[in-house]
Amino acid sequence: MRFKEDIETVFANDPAAKTPLEVVLCYPGLHALWLHRLAHALYRKKLYFLSRLISHLSRFLTGIEIHPGARIGRRVFIDHGMGIVIGETAQIGNDVIIFHQVTLGGTGKEKGKRHPTVEDGVLLGAGAKILGPVTLGEGCKIGAGAMVIESIPPGATAVGLPARWKQKNN
Repeated sequence: MRFKEDIETVFANDPAAKTPLEVVLCYPGLHALWLHRLAHALYRKKLYFLSRLISHLSRFLTGIEIHPGARIGRRVFIDHGMGIVIGETAQIGNDVIIFHQVTLGGTGKEKGKRHPTVEDGVLLGAGAKILGPVTLGEGCKIGAGAMVIESIPPGATAVGLPARWKQKNN
């Protein structure tokens, strides 16, 4: 596993982190990601019940619900993770920051790809709700409390309910 990289990711994103021991013992976002990796490996081997059981235990311990089918990249940082929900077909790239109460959810009972794709370097503000099979482009920022129901292009910032986006001026 990539424990050292995970701990370094916390230090790179949270100025409140003081020691590696504190990070390992006191960061539920990190615990949720570690347990998700185990659950996801079992899910890929079609051990669905066991993977869901580990996911359920993780939710109980951390307050973060990640379906074992979700695909999560490297150096993802979950800050104050309570209330995060990540659906089965969600895909999260590398170097993504997720704050509390974020939902990467579906919009109904569709089959197939029904959850968001979050590309590399995206920031998801507290309470953001990203719903349906939309794509959040590389490096975009989703503001706190935004509800995203359509894809957002790379580098854009989206805010509001429903979210409206603006491309960053160069």
